[in-house]
Formats: sequence, structure tokens, C-alpha cells
Amino acid sequence: MAEEKAIPARPDAVLGHADGRARCPWPGLDPLYLAYHDEEWGVPEWDDRAMYEKLALDGFQAGLSWITILRKRETFRAAFDGFEPERVARFDAAKVEALMANAGIVRNRAKIEAAIALARIALDLRAQGGLARHLWSFVDGRPLDAARRSTLDVPAETEISRAIAKDLRARGSNFVGPTIVYAFMQATGMVNDHLVGCWRHEACRALGERGPR
Repeated sequence: MAEEKAIPARPDAVLGHADGRARCPWPGLDPLYLAYHDEEWGVPEWDDRAMYEKLALDGFQAGLSWITILRKRETFRAAFDGFEPERVARFDAAKVEALMANAGIVRNRAKIEAAIALARIALDLRAQGGLARHLWSFVDGRPLDAARRSTLDVPAETEISRAIAKDLRARGSNFVGPTIVYAFMQATGMVNDHLVGCWRHEACRALGERGPR
């Protein structure tokens, strides 16, 4: 993506860009972050593996910025066998030690073990239709359209994210607090938190109306 100069705007409102599109302000001008905003964030995701990957990575994000995780994502994918729950669920102590020696990921033992536990939960939920179906059931299977005009209106957590966090913790998952879960909901399109005025707001809304692919 070519370097561009943004059109000045309030830091809490949509930001105009040289390509003529207005966007949520949080990606700034970072090319990787802009691509993530334009292509992934807020797109409704119904795939079990993809939902597991995002929730596991959000756990690794705890205490860090998402751009830090995004820059390490490909290394994470290689280290965690493509985030295939069947494979990650079989990780043993030796694998954990190997991951702890991998400088390309976040080397936090508790977070690594939490990702493994989450993989096992994802497998357990297959009898109930899968991880994605279970998580989407908290919003009745359809994205919530927040229609927010400012990032100041975006909550850190909601009643639904608290309910999901409570459910996952009861199943043995860690690093799934309500704030992490709400960020996960935003990223996977369970809630459309692209600001009204951002070009992706209507695009993601239309994708949500189509339902599962």
C-alpha cells in the first residue's frame, strides 16, 4: 500500500484518507493495520477454525496491542499448526517448552496453555454444532449493528461479552475476560463496530445479512 497522508479529523471519529475513503481512526496509517481493517475486521466469521484462532490470539493479546499480535500472526500460525484445534489439543509438555523457546511468538506459558485448553473446548463443542455456532448463539446467530458514530461510544465490554466470558471460563478457558471477548466479537463481526461513516460499516452489515456462507 502506497504511503498516504490522512485528511485531519477528530481522533475519535472517522478519518479521511487520500484514496477518498473514510475509515475508523484506530488503524492510523499503518499499512498492515489498514489492510486488516479493510479486509478482515468486522467481517462476520462462522468458521470454527478461524473463530478458534482469533479467540486464541486475542488471549495472547492480553496486556499488549493488537498490532503486536498482528505482526506476529504468521509465526503464530506456523507454531500452532495452523490453529487446527485437533492438533493444538494434542500439544504436550515438550511442545509447550518448544513454544516457550520460540522468539517469534508471545512466550507466556499461561497464555500458551490457555490456547491449548481452548482448542480442547472447541473440540468438545462439536457435539453441539461447533465453537462458532455456540458463540454466535449469544447474538441469536446474527451480527449486532451498533451504528456508532464515535469511538467514544464504543464500550470496553457488554452484557453479552460478559455472558460469553463466563461461559468459556466455566468450560475451563483462561484469558477470555469480557473485554477480550468484546474485542473478539468486534473482529469476527458478531457486532458491527465500524463507525457509521466508515466505508466498511455498510459492507460488513451487508455481509451479516447474508448469514453463514
